[in-house]
Amino acid sequence: MSTVMPFGAGTTLLADVTAAVRTAGDTLRDRATSHARGVSLDEIVGEIHANDDAVLDVLREPLLRVRRGSRWAEDELAGGALPPGEWWVVDPAEGNINHVHGMADWAVTATLVRDNRPVLTVVNLPLTGDTYTAVADGGARCNGRPLKVSAKTDLGAALIGTGQAKPGESERTFRRIGDSVTAMLGNGLVVRVSVPATLQLIHVAAGRMDAFWQFSDVRSGLVSGALLVSEAGGTVTDLTGEPWNTGSRDFLAAAPGIHGAALKILSTTA
Repeated sequence: MSTVMPFGAGTTLLADVTAAVRTAGDTLRDRATSHARGVSLDEIVGEIHANDDAVLDVLREPLLRVRRGSRWAEDELAGGALPPGEWWVVDPAEGNINHVHGMADWAVTATLVRDNRPVLTVVNLPLTGDTYTAVADGGARCNGRPLKVSAKTDLGAALIGTGQAKPGESERTFRRIGDSVTAMLGNGLVVRVSVPATLQLIHVAAGRMDAFWQFSDVRSGLVSGALLVSEAGGTVTDLTGEPWNTGSRDFLAAAPGIHGAALKILSTTA
């Protein structure tokens, strides 16, 4: 396998991945409607799968081709550590539930993960035309402009967020979400609860939000944002304060000035 991050061909690989993700984004944009699609659960699930299949048809082969020897993480809702080596962790419709309900908060993401750490990512928002990119040790950007996390140092002034990673989480996870939101409502300025995770994490990377936490290890919703936030100068850990990787069971990404305070509050709900 070729040597990677930092890697001399990084700009070429990033350009190739960006082109593939933008093409996939065009496919997802063409499927968008201004109204909700599906009434029954079966109909909604069918629409979600149709979106995934349409995007993967144009995204999978180009990504595997531009990184020879890489493998594909099949289940976008899976969590936990991956085997050693390079893996593409892709969400063909991040925020798929929003897409099928006629809302605007969705994206296409592709992240190259090496030995359970993200090393290159592209997030395309087809409705706005914005593309967020990051390479390990190479910074984070939106449309080529550098990103920088918030300079806030007071949790009481912070806009912070969380969300549900997937349907059917355990009762314990739902209880932790509720308890943590309650705790943060009493300590932050405003708490935002929404999906998908990536759409909140790009705001953290850009300094528009100050922190995001999640009680889940669904890797496809976290790897892009984790790399974007860390490369924009943020701090990304689990809720014990250890550096986050795809094997971590929970997640916190924050501006450095409020990370410690947020971690202290969230650790009481763990």
